[in-house]
Amino acid sequence: MKNTFGSNITVTLFGESHGEMIGAVIDGLTPGIVIDDDYIREKLALRRPSGTISTARREPDDYRIVSGAFGGFTTGTPLTVLIENTNTKSSDYESLRYTPRPGHADYTAECKYNGYQDRRGGGHFSGRVTAALVAAGAIISSALEASGVMIGTHISSLGGICDRPFACTESDIAILSKKNFPVIDGNAAEKMRKAIEAAAAEGDSVGGILETAVIGLPAGLGEPWFDTVEGVLSHALFSVPGIKGIEFGAGFGFANMRGSEANDPFRFEDGRVVTATNNNGGINGGITNGMPVIFRCAVKPTPSIFKRQDTVDLKSGENTTLELRGRHDPAIIHRARAVVDAVTAIAIADLLASRYGSGCLGD
Repeated sequence: MKNTFGSNITVTLFGESHGEMIGAVIDGLTPGIVIDDDYIREKLALRRPSGTISTARREPDDYRIVSGAFGGFTTGTPLTVLIENTNTKSSDYESLRYTPRPGHADYTAECKYNGYQDRRGGGHFSGRVTAALVAAGAIISSALEASGVMIGTHISSLGGICDRPFACTESDIAILSKKNFPVIDGNAAEKMRKAIEAAAAEGDSVGGILETAVIGLPAGLGEPWFDTVEGVLSHALFSVPGIKGIEFGAGFGFANMRGSEANDPFRFEDGRVVTATNNNGGINGGITNGMPVIFRCAVKPTPSIFKRQDTVDLKSGENTTLELRGRHDPAIIHRARAVVDAVTAIAIADLLASRYGSGCLGD
Protein backbone atom coordinates (compact mmCIF):
# COMPACT_ATOMS: atom_id res chain seq x y z
CA MET A 1 0.00 0.00 0.00
CA LYS A 2 2.50 2.58 -1.24
CA ASN A 3 1.81 5.99 -2.75
CA THR A 4 5.31 7.47 -2.87
CA PHE A 5 7.60 8.16 -5.82
CA GLY A 6 11.29 9.03 -5.81
CA SER A 7 14.62 8.06 -4.25
CA ASN A 8 16.24 11.35 -3.23
CA ILE A 9 13.34 13.74 -3.67
CA THR A 10 10.11 11.92 -2.84
CA VAL A 11 6.46 12.82 -3.35
CA THR A 12 3.66 11.08 -1.45
CA LEU A 13 0.03 11.57 -2.52
CA PHE A 14 -2.96 11.28 -0.20
CA GLY A 15 -6.70 11.90 -0.22
CA GLU A 16 -9.76 10.87 -2.22
CA SER A 17 -12.01 12.50 -4.80
CA HIS A 18 -14.90 13.13 -2.38
CA GLY A 19 -12.94 13.21 0.86
CA GLU A 20 -12.35 16.34 2.90
CA MET A 21 -9.14 17.19 1.08
CA ILE A 22 -6.31 15.91 -1.07
CA GLY A 23 -2.63 16.64 -0.72
CA ALA A 24 1.01 15.81 -1.23
CA VAL A 25 4.16 15.62 0.89
CA ILE A 26 7.50 16.47 -0.74
CA ASP A 27 10.57 15.28 1.14
CA GLY A 28 14.22 15.84 0.26
CA LEU A 29 13.98 19.43 -0.97
CA THR A 30 16.92 21.63 -0.11
CA PRO A 31 16.18 24.71 2.03
CA GLY A 32 15.94 28.07 0.28
CA ILE A 33 13.80 27.18 -2.75
CA VAL A 34 11.41 30.02 -3.56
CA ILE A 35 7.70 29.27 -3.09
CA ASP A 36 6.15 31.15 -6.00
CA ASP A 37 2.42 31.27 -5.25
CA ASP A 38 1.53 32.90 -8.57
CA TYR A 39 3.38 30.17 -10.44
CA ILE A 40 1.65 27.39 -8.49
CA ARG A 41 -1.80 28.92 -9.08
CA GLU A 42 -1.01 29.29 -12.78
CA LYS A 43 -0.14 25.59 -13.10
CA LEU A 44 -3.25 24.53 -11.17
CA ALA A 45 -5.38 26.67 -13.50
CA LEU A 46 -4.04 24.72 -16.50
CA ARG A 47 -5.37 21.49 -14.96
CA ARG A 48 -8.71 22.96 -13.93
CA PRO A 49 -11.78 22.12 -16.09
CA SER A 50 -13.35 24.82 -18.23
CA GLY A 51 -15.98 25.16 -20.92
CA THR A 52 -17.98 22.45 -22.70
CA ILE A 53 -14.98 20.17 -23.26
CA SER A 54 -14.54 19.46 -19.52
CA THR A 55 -16.51 18.19 -16.56
CA ALA A 56 -19.03 20.49 -14.87
CA ARG A 57 -17.32 19.85 -11.53
CA ARG A 58 -15.51 23.08 -10.75
CA GLU A 59 -13.12 23.41 -7.80
CA PRO A 60 -11.17 26.54 -6.89
CA ASP A 61 -8.10 24.44 -5.96
CA ASP A 62 -7.13 26.87 -3.22
CA TYR A 63 -4.07 25.28 -1.63
CA ARG A 64 -2.34 25.62 1.72
CA ILE A 65 1.25 24.75 2.51
CA VAL A 66 1.16 23.66 6.14
CA SER A 67 4.74 22.49 6.67
CA GLY A 68 8.19 22.73 5.12
CA ALA A 69 8.02 26.41 4.16
CA PHE A 70 8.58 29.67 6.01
CA GLY A 71 8.89 33.25 4.82
CA GLY A 72 8.34 32.25 1.19
CA PHE A 73 11.11 29.63 1.05
CA THR A 74 11.43 25.89 1.67
CA THR A 75 12.94 25.00 5.04
CA GLY A 76 14.39 21.62 4.06
CA THR A 77 11.87 19.65 6.12
CA PRO A 78 8.94 17.70 4.57
CA LEU A 79 6.69 20.12 2.69
CA THR A 80 2.95 19.38 2.89
CA VAL A 81 0.43 20.97 0.54
CA LEU A 82 -3.34 20.60 1.10
CA ILE A 83 -6.23 21.25 -1.31
CA GLU A 84 -9.80 21.16 -0.03
CA ASN A 85 -12.59 19.40 -1.95
CA THR A 86 -15.53 21.80 -2.06
CA ASN A 87 -17.82 20.59 -4.87
CA THR A 88 -18.68 16.91 -4.44
CA LYS A 89 -21.87 15.02 -5.34
CA SER A 90 -21.38 11.61 -3.78
CA SER A 91 -25.00 10.59 -4.42
CA ASP A 92 -24.10 10.12 -8.10
CA TYR A 93 -22.06 7.05 -7.11
CA GLU A 94 -24.37 5.28 -4.64
CA SER A 95 -25.81 2.98 -7.32
CA LEU A 96 -22.34 1.81 -8.38
CA ARG A 97 -21.49 -0.05 -5.15
CA TYR A 98 -21.55 -3.48 -6.79
CA THR A 99 -21.41 -2.58 -10.50
CA PRO A 100 -17.85 -1.65 -11.54
CA ARG A 101 -17.56 0.88 -14.34
CA PRO A 102 -15.77 -0.47 -17.45
CA GLY A 103 -12.37 1.13 -17.96
CA HIS A 104 -12.18 2.36 -14.35
CA ALA A 105 -10.33 1.02 -11.31
CA ASP A 106 -13.57 0.07 -9.49
CA TYR A 107 -13.11 -3.69 -9.87
CA THR A 108 -9.36 -3.78 -9.27
CA ALA A 109 -9.75 -1.52 -6.22
CA GLU A 110 -12.32 -3.97 -4.86
CA CYS A 111 -9.84 -6.80 -5.34
CA LYS A 112 -6.94 -4.93 -3.70
CA TYR A 113 -8.70 -3.21 -0.80
CA ASN A 114 -11.35 -5.87 -0.07
CA GLY A 115 -14.28 -3.46 -0.19
CA TYR A 116 -12.82 -0.95 2.28
CA GLN A 117 -11.84 1.61 -0.37
CA ASP A 118 -13.56 4.98 -0.66
CA ARG A 119 -15.67 4.44 -3.79
CA ARG A 120 -17.06 7.96 -4.14
CA GLY A 121 -15.99 9.53 -7.41
CA GLY A 122 -13.27 6.95 -7.89
CA GLY A 123 -11.76 7.64 -4.47
CA HIS A 124 -7.96 7.62 -4.39
CA PHE A 125 -7.86 6.56 -8.06
CA SER A 126 -9.65 9.70 -9.24
CA GLY A 127 -8.08 12.30 -11.49
CA ARG A 128 -9.09 14.78 -8.80
CA VAL A 129 -6.03 13.70 -6.81
CA THR A 130 -3.82 15.01 -9.61
CA ALA A 131 -4.49 18.56 -8.43
CA ALA A 132 -2.21 17.85 -5.47
CA LEU A 133 0.32 16.32 -7.84
CA VAL A 134 0.28 19.48 -9.98
CA ALA A 135 0.80 21.68 -6.92
CA ALA A 136 3.77 19.58 -5.81
CA GLY A 137 5.18 19.52 -9.33
CA ALA A 138 4.81 23.30 -9.64
CA ILE A 139 6.98 23.88 -6.58
CA ILE A 140 9.68 21.68 -8.10
CA SER A 141 9.21 22.96 -11.67
CA SER A 142 9.70 26.55 -10.51
CA ALA A 143 13.07 25.56 -9.03
CA LEU A 144 14.02 23.71 -12.21
CA GLU A 145 13.20 26.76 -14.35
CA ALA A 146 15.42 28.89 -12.12
CA SER A 147 18.19 26.41 -12.97
CA GLY A 148 17.50 26.63 -16.71
CA VAL A 149 15.45 23.43 -17.13
CA MET A 150 12.18 23.95 -19.02
CA ILE A 151 9.31 21.49 -19.56
CA GLY A 152 6.47 21.80 -22.05
CA THR A 153 3.72 19.52 -23.35
CA HIS A 154 1.26 19.81 -26.22
CA ILE A 155 -1.49 17.65 -27.72
CA SER A 156 0.32 15.98 -30.59
CA SER A 157 -2.82 14.34 -31.93
CA LEU A 158 -6.48 13.85 -31.04
CA GLY A 159 -9.12 12.04 -33.08
CA GLY A 160 -6.85 11.90 -36.12
CA ILE A 161 -6.12 15.65 -35.94
CA CYS A 162 -2.42 16.50 -35.56
CA ASP A 163 -0.60 19.49 -34.14
CA ARG A 164 2.80 20.41 -35.59
CA PRO A 165 5.78 18.89 -33.73
CA PHE A 166 8.15 20.92 -31.57
CA ALA A 167 10.28 23.21 -33.75
CA CYS A 168 12.09 25.94 -31.82
CA THR A 169 11.58 24.07 -28.58
CA GLU A 170 12.26 26.88 -26.12
CA SER A 171 9.84 29.32 -27.75
CA ASP A 172 7.23 26.57 -28.22
CA ILE A 173 7.39 25.76 -24.50
CA ALA A 174 6.94 29.45 -23.67
CA ILE A 175 3.87 29.61 -25.93
CA LEU A 176 2.33 26.47 -24.44
CA SER A 177 2.83 27.64 -20.86
CA LYS A 178 0.19 30.34 -21.47
CA LYS A 179 -2.37 28.20 -23.28
CA ASN A 180 -5.28 26.49 -21.51
CA PHE A 181 -5.71 24.26 -24.55
CA PRO A 182 -2.14 23.13 -25.26
CA VAL A 183 -1.84 23.09 -29.04
CA ILE A 184 0.81 25.02 -30.96
CA ASP A 185 -1.14 25.32 -34.24
CA GLY A 186 -4.31 27.37 -33.71
CA ASN A 187 -6.14 25.72 -36.61
CA ALA A 188 -5.50 22.27 -35.19
CA ALA A 189 -6.67 23.45 -31.77
CA GLU A 190 -10.07 24.51 -33.11
CA LYS A 191 -10.55 21.20 -34.93
CA MET A 192 -9.62 19.25 -31.79
CA ARG A 193 -12.09 21.21 -29.68
CA LYS A 194 -14.86 20.42 -32.16
CA ALA A 195 -13.93 16.71 -32.09
CA ILE A 196 -14.25 16.69 -28.30
CA GLU A 197 -17.59 18.50 -28.43
CA ALA A 198 -18.88 16.06 -31.07
CA ALA A 199 -17.97 13.08 -28.86
CA ALA A 200 -19.63 14.74 -25.87
CA ALA A 201 -22.83 15.32 -27.86
CA GLU A 202 -22.98 11.56 -28.45
CA GLY A 203 -22.33 10.73 -24.79
CA ASP A 204 -18.88 9.48 -25.71
CA SER A 205 -15.24 10.51 -25.18
CA VAL A 206 -11.91 10.80 -27.01
CA GLY A 207 -8.23 10.26 -26.25
CA GLY A 208 -5.02 11.33 -27.93
CA ILE A 209 -1.26 11.70 -27.68
CA LEU A 210 0.68 14.22 -25.59
CA GLU A 211 4.22 15.16 -26.63
CA THR A 212 6.63 16.53 -24.02
CA ALA A 213 9.97 18.28 -24.37
CA VAL A 214 12.51 18.87 -21.59
CA ILE A 215 15.33 21.29 -22.38
CA GLY A 216 18.33 22.50 -20.38
CA LEU A 217 19.32 19.12 -18.95
CA PRO A 218 23.02 18.32 -18.68
CA ALA A 219 24.47 15.23 -20.30
CA GLY A 220 25.09 12.37 -17.88
CA LEU A 221 21.81 11.96 -15.97
CA GLY A 222 20.44 8.47 -15.47
CA GLU A 223 21.85 4.98 -15.00
CA PRO A 224 22.63 2.37 -17.68
CA TRP A 225 20.25 -0.32 -16.47
CA PHE A 226 17.30 -0.22 -14.09
CA ASP A 227 17.22 3.51 -13.38
CA THR A 228 17.52 4.73 -16.96
CA VAL A 229 16.04 8.13 -17.75
CA GLU A 230 13.33 6.36 -19.75
CA GLY A 231 12.66 3.99 -16.85
CA VAL A 232 12.42 6.69 -14.18
CA LEU A 233 10.16 8.89 -16.29
CA SER A 234 7.95 5.96 -17.31
CA HIS A 235 7.67 4.82 -13.69
CA ALA A 236 6.29 8.22 -12.76
CA LEU A 237 4.22 8.90 -15.87
CA PHE A 238 2.34 5.62 -15.82
CA SER A 239 0.85 6.71 -12.49
CA VAL A 240 -1.07 9.49 -14.29
CA PRO A 241 -4.66 8.32 -14.82
CA GLY A 242 -5.38 7.44 -18.44
CA ILE A 243 -1.80 7.05 -19.72
CA LYS A 244 -1.43 3.66 -21.42
CA GLY A 245 1.69 4.05 -23.54
CA ILE A 246 4.98 5.98 -23.67
CA GLU A 247 7.61 6.28 -26.39
CA PHE A 248 10.87 8.24 -26.46
CA GLY A 249 12.28 9.98 -29.53
CA ALA A 250 11.23 8.11 -32.65
CA GLY A 251 9.82 5.39 -30.39
CA PHE A 252 8.00 2.66 -32.30
CA GLY A 253 9.03 4.44 -35.49
CA PHE A 254 12.47 2.85 -35.03
CA ALA A 255 10.95 -0.44 -36.14
CA ASN A 256 10.65 0.89 -39.69
CA MET A 257 14.10 2.53 -39.87
CA ARG A 258 17.57 1.39 -40.79
CA GLY A 259 20.47 2.17 -38.52
CA SER A 260 21.71 4.79 -40.95
CA GLU A 261 18.42 6.65 -40.49
CA ALA A 262 17.98 6.04 -36.75
CA ASN A 263 21.43 7.09 -35.52
CA ASP A 264 21.93 10.71 -34.47
CA PRO A 265 25.28 12.00 -35.82
CA PHE A 266 27.44 13.98 -33.38
CA ARG A 267 29.04 17.33 -34.06
CA PHE A 268 30.47 20.32 -32.21
CA GLU A 269 28.39 23.48 -32.08
CA ASP A 270 29.52 26.56 -30.14
CA GLY A 271 32.00 24.43 -28.25
CA ARG A 272 29.55 21.75 -27.10
CA VAL A 273 28.62 18.33 -28.41
CA VAL A 274 25.21 18.14 -30.07
CA THR A 275 23.48 15.73 -32.45
CA ALA A 276 22.32 16.61 -35.96
CA THR A 277 19.01 14.80 -35.39
CA ASN A 278 17.24 13.71 -32.20
CA ASN A 279 15.66 10.36 -33.02
CA ASN A 280 16.78 8.99 -29.66
CA GLY A 281 14.97 11.74 -27.76
CA GLY A 282 18.03 13.08 -25.96
CA ILE A 283 18.88 9.74 -24.36
CA ASN A 284 21.60 7.19 -25.20
CA GLY A 285 22.16 4.09 -23.09
CA GLY A 286 19.60 5.31 -20.56
CA ILE A 287 21.60 8.52 -19.99
CA THR A 288 20.89 12.09 -21.17
CA ASN A 289 23.16 13.34 -23.96
CA GLY A 290 22.39 17.04 -23.56
CA MET A 291 19.81 17.28 -26.36
CA PRO A 292 16.12 17.91 -25.58
CA VAL A 293 14.46 14.90 -23.97
CA ILE A 294 11.40 14.17 -26.11
CA PHE A 295 8.67 11.65 -25.32
CA ARG A 296 5.02 10.99 -26.13
CA CYS A 297 2.24 9.61 -23.91
CA ALA A 298 -0.87 7.86 -25.21
CA VAL A 299 -3.92 9.05 -23.25
CA LYS A 300 -6.96 6.80 -23.49
CA PRO A 301 -10.50 8.13 -23.94
CA THR A 302 -12.16 9.07 -20.66
CA PRO A 303 -13.78 5.85 -19.40
CA SER A 304 -16.80 7.71 -17.95
CA ILE A 305 -19.23 7.84 -20.87
CA PHE A 306 -23.00 8.28 -21.03
CA LYS A 307 -23.73 5.16 -23.05
CA ARG A 308 -25.19 1.88 -21.81
CA GLN A 309 -22.34 -0.53 -21.03
CA ASP A 310 -22.05 -4.16 -20.03
CA THR A 311 -20.74 -4.92 -16.54
CA VAL A 312 -21.34 -7.32 -13.66
CA ASP A 313 -23.17 -7.22 -10.33
CA LEU A 314 -20.58 -8.30 -7.78
CA LYS A 315 -23.26 -8.92 -5.15
CA SER A 316 -25.61 -11.11 -7.18
CA GLY A 317 -22.95 -12.69 -9.37
CA GLU A 318 -24.90 -11.85 -12.51
CA ASN A 319 -24.23 -9.95 -15.71
CA THR A 320 -25.90 -6.56 -15.95
CA THR A 321 -25.65 -3.14 -17.60
CA LEU A 322 -25.16 0.39 -16.36
CA GLU A 323 -25.67 3.95 -17.54
CA LEU A 324 -23.60 6.59 -15.82
CA ARG A 325 -24.86 9.89 -14.54
CA GLY A 326 -22.99 12.74 -12.96
CA ARG A 327 -20.27 15.10 -14.14
CA HIS A 328 -17.57 13.71 -16.42
CA ASP A 329 -15.00 14.90 -18.97
CA PRO A 330 -15.50 14.02 -22.65
CA ALA A 331 -11.69 14.30 -22.84
CA ILE A 332 -8.99 14.59 -20.20
CA ILE A 333 -6.00 15.06 -22.48
CA HIS A 334 -5.92 18.87 -22.37
CA ARG A 335 -6.07 18.81 -18.56
CA ALA A 336 -3.59 15.92 -18.32
CA ARG A 337 -0.95 18.17 -19.90
CA ALA A 338 -0.43 19.97 -16.57
CA VAL A 339 -0.19 16.64 -14.75
CA VAL A 340 2.39 15.27 -17.20
CA ASP A 341 4.46 18.44 -16.81
CA ALA A 342 4.30 18.12 -13.02
CA VAL A 343 5.24 14.44 -12.95
CA THR A 344 8.07 15.07 -15.40
CA ALA A 345 9.42 17.83 -13.14
CA ILE A 346 9.33 15.52 -10.12
CA ALA A 347 11.13 12.71 -11.96
CA ILE A 348 13.74 15.05 -13.47
CA ALA A 349 14.42 16.61 -10.06
CA ASP A 350 14.99 13.16 -8.59
CA LEU A 351 17.39 12.28 -11.42
CA LEU A 352 19.30 15.54 -10.88
CA ALA A 353 19.46 14.94 -7.13
CA SER A 354 20.78 11.42 -7.72
CA ARG A 355 23.75 12.84 -9.62
CA TYR A 356 24.38 16.21 -7.97
CA GLY A 357 22.59 16.03 -4.61
CA SER A 358 19.31 17.70 -3.61
CA GLY A 359 21.09 21.03 -3.23
CA CYS A 360 21.26 21.33 -7.02
CA LEU A 361 17.70 22.70 -7.03
CA GLY A 362 18.65 25.53 -4.75
CA ASP A 363 21.42 26.90 -6.98
